[in-house]
Amino acid sequence: MTNVMSPLDANHYGYVHGGAIMRHVDEAAYISAARHSGRNTVTASIDQMSFRNPVHLGDLLVLKSQVNFAGKTSMEVGVRIEAENPVTGEKKYIGSAYVTMVALDDLGKPTQVPPLVLESALEKERAARAEKRRAFRLKMRKKKPSGLLR
Repeated sequence: MTNVMSPLDANHYGYVHGGAIMRHVDEAAYISAARHSGRNTVTASIDQMSFRNPVHLGDLLVLKSQVNFAGKTSMEVGVRIEAENPVTGEKKYIGSAYVTMVALDDLGKPTQVPPLVLESALEKERAARAEKRRAFRLKMRKKKPSGLLR
């Protein structure tokens, strides 16, 4: 997915807001999850996201996404974020994120998703790493809130 970054996405210094980038990450994850499941999907969580380089007004935001893991009703979608200068063709790595998406039935309730067909060694490795991240997420979800969230 490629989007041009416009003045609505940026601050007055010409840097694109992190929230604007996150919106596009969420959209890319939705597309991959909806295509895989054949259903409407919603975001359950986004893992920590760090920005390695700035994105500037006029840059092309290039997002590459794929489903790494499919559980019963949820999927982990990996999203790679790059920025490209459309004039020079220079590309920069911006960051990546893992987005957990849940498939919904016609009543808006979680519904089963098809399993992933893992063919290559790389796909199998991605799925194995995604299962470990999923186990960690579930463990963290069971912990009680701390600090200001109490």
